[in-house]
Amino acid sequence: MRYNTFGTTNFQISKVTLGTMTWGKQNSEAEGHAQMDYAVERGINAFDTAELYAVPSGPETWGKTESIIGNWFKATGKRKAIFLASKIVGPAAFAMHIRNGNTRFSSDQIDEALGQSLDRLQTDYLDLYQLHWPARKVNFFGKRGVQTIQKDDWEDNFLEILTKMDTLIKAGTIKHWGLSNETPWGVMRILHLADVHGLPRPVSIQNPYNLLSRGFEVGLAEVCLRENIAGFPYSPLGMGRLTGKYLDGSARPDARLNLFPQYSRYTNDNALAATVAYSEVAKKHGLNMTKMALAFVNDRDFNQSNIFGATSLEQLKTNIDSVELMLSEEVLTDLEAVQSRWPDPSV
Repeated sequence: MRYNTFGTTNFQISKVTLGTMTWGKQNSEAEGHAQMDYAVERGINAFDTAELYAVPSGPETWGKTESIIGNWFKATGKRKAIFLASKIVGPAAFAMHIRNGNTRFSSDQIDEALGQSLDRLQTDYLDLYQLHWPARKVNFFGKRGVQTIQKDDWEDNFLEILTKMDTLIKAGTIKHWGLSNETPWGVMRILHLADVHGLPRPVSIQNPYNLLSRGFEVGLAEVCLRENIAGFPYSPLGMGRLTGKYLDGSARPDARLNLFPQYSRYTNDNALAATVAYSEVAKKHGLNMTKMALAFVNDRDFNQSNIFGATSLEQLKTNIDSVELMLSEEVLTDLEAVQSRWPDPSV
């Protein structure tokens, strides 16, 4: 395993982080525990979760993933060995089942959400607490650029959030805080307010980044590099699309995009054409497509740890093995050629 210093923290985080959103829906508790056991054996020392999980989230599944992780901590006693990250949901129609739909980032809602997460995780602190998505109307989850904000009723409560995170850090309830699905404007606005008011900056940003979705490189990558914000990418395989299993017919009936066709972000015509082209690059260079796609994300210098999930130990082994692969200049050139033909088809 390889390790990086995570942003402005002193934590040496594994190059890859274990994502957990399938536990409690696609995976049982026993399978989640087996994945954590194997990941730690391979040198992974970071887990990422959220109160929203398992996904798809619903009244019967939200919070289940955190409970599965908490039970593993209780059984193994390995809490202090893990950099544990979780998230609070933002306001959204699909999250109305969580905390009775009271999901704005107010001080009292942060207290309630964090307290419930800590109870489920059976811990008294988080290493990283993240805002899962912005409260304002903005492009995230595959949306393209903002066209108008004329009907946006969002109120800027960044200062309230910063003040609350300062309080939580001083209390020891969280060690650091971070952003997710944010924009360059949002990150820079928060950094400015933090600096002006002497409040703790976010240390990381968790946005999608993969061969089909490289929009992070425009704006956010520079913010990370110049402001020492840790890139903490998720969905590096495009919901499994970049494994190639949907191309060659090897995807099982219970594969994510077969079970949940409503997740259409990576299924438009351009994304499918680009995926075929990326598979040809892998074949040309004798590479496993999954490892190639992950290796590309692993070694962007704005990323400190790449978050991936798996629904089987076999998948998890392949994903972790990607850490050992360094892509040659020839491979990178061929990948850029595909990007130039189908630039960011999934945003």
